[in-house]
Amino acid sequence: MIFQFLQRQDGSHSLLYASSGSRELYELEPEVVQRDFSEGIYKFIHPQDRKSFEESVATSYHTLGPWHWEGRIITPSGKLKWIQGSSRPEQQANGDIIWDGFVWDITVRKQAEEQQRCLAEKFSKAFRCSPNAITISTLHEGRIIEVNNSFVKLSGYEREEVIGRSVLELNIWVNKSDRAVMLQQLLSTKAVHNLEFEFRKKSGEIRIGLFSAEIIHLNSVPCLLAVSHDITERKHTEELVRLSAKRDRLLAETLTRIRSSLNLDQILQTTVNEVRQFLQADRVFIAVSDAEVKSKIIAESVVTQYPSVLGWQADDDLLNEWKKQFANSRVRIINDITQTAESPKIIALYQQFQIKASLAVPIVLNAELFGALIANCSSPRHWHSMEIDLLQRMSEQLAIAIQQAQLYQQLAQLNSNLERQVEERTAQLQQKMQELQELNRVKDVVLHTVSHDLRTSVMGNLMVLNNLLNKQVGSPPPLISIPRSIIERMIQGNDRQLAMIDSLLEIHSSEEQGIVLNCEIVNLSALLAKIIQDLQPVFRQHQVTVKNLISSDLPLVIADPALLRKVFINLFTHGWQKNPPGLNFTLKATVETGKIRIYIQNNGVGMSKQECDRLFDLYIREPQATCSTDIGLKMFLSRQIIQAHNGEIGVFSDRKRGLTFWLTLPIATQLS
Repeated sequence: MIFQFLQRQDGSHSLLYASSGSRELYELEPEVVQRDFSEGIYKFIHPQDRKSFEESVATSYHTLGPWHWEGRIITPSGKLKWIQGSSRPEQQANGDIIWDGFVWDITVRKQAEEQQRCLAEKFSKAFRCSPNAITISTLHEGRIIEVNNSFVKLSGYEREEVIGRSVLELNIWVNKSDRAVMLQQLLSTKAVHNLEFEFRKKSGEIRIGLFSAEIIHLNSVPCLLAVSHDITERKHTEELVRLSAKRDRLLAETLTRIRSSLNLDQILQTTVNEVRQFLQADRVFIAVSDAEVKSKIIAESVVTQYPSVLGWQADDDLLNEWKKQFANSRVRIINDITQTAESPKIIALYQQFQIKASLAVPIVLNAELFGALIANCSSPRHWHSMEIDLLQRMSEQLAIAIQQAQLYQQLAQLNSNLERQVEERTAQLQQKMQELQELNRVKDVVLHTVSHDLRTSVMGNLMVLNNLLNKQVGSPPPLISIPRSIIERMIQGNDRQLAMIDSLLEIHSSEEQGIVLNCEIVNLSALLAKIIQDLQPVFRQHQVTVKNLISSDLPLVIADPALLRKVFINLFTHGWQKNPPGLNFTLKATVETGKIRIYIQNNGVGMSKQECDRLFDLYIREPQATCSTDIGLKMFLSRQIIQAHNGEIGVFSDRKRGLTFWLTLPIATQLS
């Protein structure tokens, strides 16, 4: 409403003009406003605001300064309105003063301001009384504008210490990257909710907080309204719950391994590995001490850069001191070795293996200290009750595993002893059976020899003698003439009988007491040369040629020369008895690792592989066999003699090159 107000020198006043805006403002017609201004309009002013209205008019009147006033009116309908008036006085020539101005409705603005004031008051109360730490800071710099009392309590800073300083200057964020991620998310989504972060208090203590923030504008400056809540205790509780579950799982898995496995080394190694991982320790090991060993580390898990204690053994003094400590306390807890009283020996041991904190629990078997489960750290550490409980319960399970392994070892030893006794008795029975079988075999050979070969020779002699007698029937002369050839054949037959009897006696003697050796140092080259020289008459009789390719510088052997001579003669005899006249022998020798190998080759008739394999065995020959019983006995005795010298003997056949005997003898050493 536009108006013109007149104040006369005599103190009277009137409203010279009122615009049509009076209808909306005062709910009155302009004429009514002009007529009743002194009594009507004045009475519409709220009683609490009339004094300020009068003072504002008086001030403008006396100073001729601009008039400004705002206050409340009550319209005829009872509505409460806020109005604001403004005018400039102008003094007339006659001394009167005229104010030209206007009045307008500011109710909506006042209501908005009141709502804003209420909201500000509510925010202020919430800001001051919130149990959560609240800060207002500039968005990019992080310079703190305002903080509440909860922030002061949480951070340890006074309000005056943080206002105007940035969070970077205060070093509140432990990880600067966390704040960078938070700002990036804020700029992207305008808000951050429940972001976990680590913050640093004034004292330097690190805590864990839950951070939420939104971007606000104060005087067109982008700012950050942040709410933080300390969740350190909750995180610790969650960690304890997680560790408790992990501990229970670890104990259950260890118990399962103990029940399902008898591999103690694997159980112990897996246990120290998992306990070290659970404790996040630098070293975890198991030490034992019993009647067999004074002390021994039987399992260890250690980080790469930390020294190992595996293989280390304690002396008697250290061992006795530890036993006394465990007798006084069932657990040894050392958070910081510099804060505990220990003997010089133990302190030196801690320094040697870089131990700053230690936790040890005993392993008890049958109420006796058997060993200990020990964890070490390279820096001071506070051991929690859950960690102590884990080691105590784990040591109980390890005691079960060790006792179980000992019982199994005792049972295995008992079984092994029983098995060994059974094997020994079985071997004895088998040996007796073999001896009986061998004895029966020898008896069979003897019986066959007596009943067949010797009987044949005797019957041949009897036939010759009977024929001679029968020729002289009627007038027997006092003398009977016998051709020389017959006598020679009879002598040869008797010689064969004697040879077979000698062979049978030697076989019987070797079976009873073994081959008796009269050993001496023997030059094989010289021995063979002497044998070849002695056999020259027989060689000439059978038209045998011998090519001796054996070097004279062969290494010496320790042997019985008489028995070796018998072996070589038997091998030569086998050749000329089995083949027609004109047989050629070739002798060779090679030096191998620790032994000499002799080859005796002839170009006679070969043998099948089965015959080669059985040539040196003692068995009854078939009548049509190419090898007679006599030579078969000699071959068997030859093998017995060579085996008694720790050598080997064999034969192989080749269709083109005939038959090759081979035998080996150990070379004489300085020790032999």
